[in-house]
Amino acid sequence: MEHKKLKAFPNDFLWGSASAAYQVEGAPFEDGKKASVWDNFVRIPGKTFKGTNGDVAVDHYHRYKEDVALMKELGLKSYRFSIAWTRILPDGRGEVNQAGLKFYEDLIDELIANEIEPIVTIYHWDLPQALEDLYGGWESREIIADFVNYAEVLFNAFKGKVKYWVSLNEQNIFTSQGWSLATHPPGKRDMKLFYQVNHIANLTNAAVINKFHELEMDGQIGPSFAYTPQYAKDSDPLNVLAAENAEELYSHFWIDVYLYGEYPIAAMAYLRENGLAPEFEAGDAELLKSAKPDFLGINYYQTATNAWNPVDGGVGVGSFNTSGKKGTTKESGIPGLHKKIQNPFIDRTNWDWEIDPEGLRIALRRITSRYRIPVMITENGLGEYDKVEDGKIHDDYRIKYLESHVKAIKEAMTDGAKVIGYHTWSYTDLLSWLNGYQKRYGFVYVDQDETMEGSLKRIPKDSYYWYQHLIETNAEEV
Repeated sequence: MEHKKLKAFPNDFLWGSASAAYQVEGAPFEDGKKASVWDNFVRIPGKTFKGTNGDVAVDHYHRYKEDVALMKELGLKSYRFSIAWTRILPDGRGEVNQAGLKFYEDLIDELIANEIEPIVTIYHWDLPQALEDLYGGWESREIIADFVNYAEVLFNAFKGKVKYWVSLNEQNIFTSQGWSLATHPPGKRDMKLFYQVNHIANLTNAAVINKFHELEMDGQIGPSFAYTPQYAKDSDPLNVLAAENAEELYSHFWIDVYLYGEYPIAAMAYLRENGLAPEFEAGDAELLKSAKPDFLGINYYQTATNAWNPVDGGVGVGSFNTSGKKGTTKESGIPGLHKKIQNPFIDRTNWDWEIDPEGLRIALRRITSRYRIPVMITENGLGEYDKVEDGKIHDDYRIKYLESHVKAIKEAMTDGAKVIGYHTWSYTDLLSWLNGYQKRYGFVYVDQDETMEGSLKRIPKDSYYWYQHLIETNAEEV
């Protein structure tokens, strides 16, 4: 659709930015906090770029007031951040750590005092190591009760202060990377277990959403999903089928459960045929059906283009580019389903992520038509090398990226999508889970690198001032 005039963003639109506890806070063992699985996983040689870890990160734990002051100057309407489970319940269960709770209460109060809406992500991958050791973490149904208990502590502590909650961040990423690709904790390659872990995470997500509504919280809750719209290479029916397979197994397989309470039919048929389907117990189907998210969070970075991949002689799982050397990603696919290929019509980042703002419009259109639910864009951003020149960072490439994606949102809203907020990834530079500190996303440059001995000085980039103007004008010039 080509519109004569684009719909304006509503006055209460949440222009924000985002972060995650492990990637920004540092202070992994201060004030009663204990280890998460990431605190230990990063110490396994070869797991992260140059052995980088979050022991210091960008020291947000000690510098949150400075960071919030910069947010206020920027004009942020909202800030999405995650809470570290091990700050609240160091062993994942048991006695609440009041010092950890106070840190987040102070952060939330500081945000509210500066007229910034706090958006809390309950879980952004940092599972307590104690629960991993006790019963295998996400591999056990015991986690459902422990997670709901942890969330209820937060609900009771911040009721009336926090109106927007994200239940699980990118469940599709932490389950697949952890149990299929072995690149995240616990570093396993077991497809049957991957689908079972994911099922347990679905049950957990449903249970915590139900608890939120049972407590009659004044606010909204929903999961955040890393959505990569799938394209076909061309109109060859086999390539179209490959794209359908990818959309079914990488998108519908999660979002259908969140919003319909059921797994998609074709995906489950494939899993049953291959002995990979998750095992249901009594009450599972009813629990999944009962949960009703108030919104769907979408983390959008790229699209994927697909071609047919035959069972005989097809391409298997490739490797990711974690070096920042463009063109080093290896071809990847699942024989009999699809393979991912390069899209010749769009550019890529130095980490081979496809830059496709039109894909965000397509994503919002697809979600609106299939699910008819409000969307909060919980992440969108460009990870690139940034260079300090005379004390400044001229990141025009980031401005171009973000502006094109904001325009795509505006077009999608004119198409009929309901979008309630836009959160860039990220506010400050931070630790990229597998890529160290060289891959920078923030509006605010932080003097930190792979030596992890930087001064941690904050420097607003050119994109900081661009976003400031965009918020002031409510993107009317885009």
